[in-house]
Amino acid sequence: MSEQPSAGVPSGQVGGSDGGSGGGPVRGRRMRPRGREEKHRAATPLELFFDLCYVVAVAQAGAQLAHALGAGELKHGILGYFLVFFGIWWAWMNFTWFASAYDTDDVPYRIATFVQIVGALILAAGVPRAFSDSDFKVTVTGYVVMRIALVAQWLRAAAAARGPHRSVALRYALGVTLAQVYWVLWMFDVPAGDKLWGALPGVVIELTVPIWAERVAQTAWHPGHIADRYGCFTLIVLGESVAAATVAVQSAVDEHEAFRELLPIAAGGLLICFAAWWIYFARSVEEHLNSNRVAFVWGYGHYLVFLSAAAIGAGIEVAVLRAVGKTHIGAHTATLAVTVPTALYLLTVWALHVRHTKRGAALWVLPVTGVAVLVSPSVVVAGVVCAASVAAGLLIHRAQQGAAAAQA
Repeated sequence: MSEQPSAGVPSGQVGGSDGGSGGGPVRGRRMRPRGREEKHRAATPLELFFDLCYVVAVAQAGAQLAHALGAGELKHGILGYFLVFFGIWWAWMNFTWFASAYDTDDVPYRIATFVQIVGALILAAGVPRAFSDSDFKVTVTGYVVMRIALVAQWLRAAAAARGPHRSVALRYALGVTLAQVYWVLWMFDVPAGDKLWGALPGVVIELTVPIWAERVAQTAWHPGHIADRYGCFTLIVLGESVAAATVAVQSAVDEHEAFRELLPIAAGGLLICFAAWWIYFARSVEEHLNSNRVAFVWGYGHYLVFLSAAAIGAGIEVAVLRAVGKTHIGAHTATLAVTVPTALYLLTVWALHVRHTKRGAALWVLPVTGVAVLVSPSVVVAGVVCAASVAAGLLIHRAQQGAAAAQA
């Protein structure tokens, strides 16, 4: 990084906010890159509020996935979920990395963030229509609102920068704008039956923009802050899965009083969510995020982490509907609605986190667990397998510590 935080501004307070003591944000300042040397850099209240608003869209996507799977529309539901979730995740991810490098926390920055939140709510409102009728007009409108607000942020960063950092900001602004042009054309010109496959060029364009933009120079994202932000969103998505499962069980119990059928699903679902939390936060990966090459793989890979974590809740809802006779899909299909996203979550977290931080037998616990979950005959068995993997990891870690101490 060639530029440092604004002179005279304490680390962690580049935007002039007093951290809640009453001074509030300043009107506006030059949007300079923040420093990677900042200590104790963590998610801000605005970022957490941003996440909580985004989870509305996540909940809508999960609910529509559950509805489609329960109706037996597997292909339509899964493809639609992948596309809608891409829009949610990509807009969140771009905001997060921009904020890590340029968060000034002043009035213009906050207003731009609020506009992005409005776009997320518009997108969420259009999710049911996108699933049921392949009508993406409302969803794309919300997405474009989010992205144009980000373009404004990049232009502001460009206005305050010089040299390579200015070029990077302008490349981002241009690339994101061109991607939105494609989505608008896609929304109006591509027939409903071809919407999902016609979205692939737009997805490729979006994914390529950061790689192209940062070939000039690397933005000043903060590894600790990025790890913290991704952890926060993982927590929120897992919490949404727990909430979705709870609502489904409560509704079914109120209508059917089917405790015997629902208790194993609820217990298994909770064990899966608890294990998912434990596994993700077992070790910090902050030190691993030491270059753009590593960060791109890690950041892009979290698409599958977030998508699968949210889909676990949808799968539990489908399993509940099957248990109380509200859907006619088979018992095995209902179980797969939980075990497939759970296995995907475990294997992706292993690829992004565990294989960089563990050695020996501990390295292979999650791959074996993922396969075992995938072939589990029921949700409760899958939950027990996940809990057993956590216990196995703890025992192996303790044994490795004992062996290291004996050698010392």
